Amino acid sequence: MDKASRVLVTGARGLVGSALVRALEREGFTDILAPPRTELDYLDSRAVDAFFATHRPEYVFMAAAKVGGILANTTYPVEFLRENVIIQINLFDSAFRYSSRKVLFLGSSCIYPRQCPQPIREEYLISGPLEPTNEAYAIAKIAGVRLAQAYWREFGMHAITLIPTNLYGPGDNFNLDSSHVIPSLLRKFHDAVIADKPETEVWGTGNPRREFMHVDDLASAALFAMSHYDQPEIINAGTGQDISIRELTTLIAEITGFRGNIRFDTSKPDGIPRKLLDISRLSSLGWKSSINLRDGLARTYQWFVARHMDPAVIRLKEFHSGA
Repeated sequence: MDKASRVLVTGARGLVGSALVRALEREGFTDILAPPRTELDYLDSRAVDAFFATHRPEYVFMAAAKVGGILANTTYPVEFLRENVIIQINLFDSAFRYSSRKVLFLGSSCIYPRQCPQPIREEYLISGPLEPTNEAYAIAKIAGVRLAQAYWREFGMHAITLIPTNLYGPGDNFNLDSSHVIPSLLRKFHDAVIADKPETEVWGTGNPRREFMHVDDLASAALFAMSHYDQPEIINAGTGQDISIRELTTLIAEITGFRGNIRFDTSKPDGIPRKLLDISRLSSLGWKSSINLRDGLARTYQWFVARHMDPAVIRLKEFHSGA
C-alpha cells in the first residue's frame, strides 16, 4: 500500500478498528476513512453502496462486526448470524462493485472446531463441531471466509482473511457481565484493590492455557498482511506463546497491585484445555509479535484507569520500579 492510498477501516470505533486507525496514522497514511456507525450503517446496503460510490476506497480493512459474550451469543443467535452475514455481504459486494484493490477480512479463532490439535493450523477449518456457546457468530465468520474466497476465485478480487487469536488492549470491554478473560480479570482485581478486599475469586481451576495478543500487534500484522500476503487461503495471527489462566491471574494481580488471596472456584467450568494458533504461515513471511504480555497488560491497565478517571492509587509505579 502506498501511504497516499485511500484506506477504509470499518468498525473503526471498536477494539480492532481503532487499533488499525492508530497503526495507519503511525505509518504515515494520509487518506484514512473511518466512519462511525452513526454515520454509516453497515447493515444498510444502499448506504454502504453510496459510501463506496462516493469515496472509492482502494484498500478495505473489514473489522466491523456484531460481537458479544456467551450470554448474548446464546440468547440472540439469529442477530449474531444474520447481522454479521449482512455486514459482510454489503462490504464485499461494494468493494467488488467499486473496484477496491484489496480487502482484508478479520475473522475469528472461534471458526475452528472446539476440539482441535494444538497448535491450530489453518487447514483445521471446518474439520469438526464448533463451540456451541458462540456457534452463530462462528458460522457467520466462516461465511465471511468463504465469501472472500468466492469473490477471489470467481471474480479475481484480492480478498484475504486474517484469523487473530484472543485479543486485548485499549478499547476493550471491561464490563464484568460481558467481558472476556483479560479485561474481566483486570477489572476484578482493580475493584478488589479499591475495596481493599482480602480475597478475590476466579472461575475454574486455572489450568487451561490460552494465547493472548495485544490489539496493536494485530493491527501491525494486518498492515503487514495487506502488503505482503496475497492468497485466498486464511492466515493465522498470534504470538505463538500461551499461558495458563493461573499464571495470567498472578501476573494481573501484580500489575494491579492486588496482594490478597486468589481463590479458584473449581466448581465453575474451565472450557477447553488449550487454544494456541499455529502462526508459521505468517512468521514465514517475516512478521512477528513485538508486544510481550506483561508490557501489554500494563499498558492496557493504564488505559483503563485513565479512561475511567479513577483517582485510586494503582501501584503501577511500585510494580515497575520493583518497590
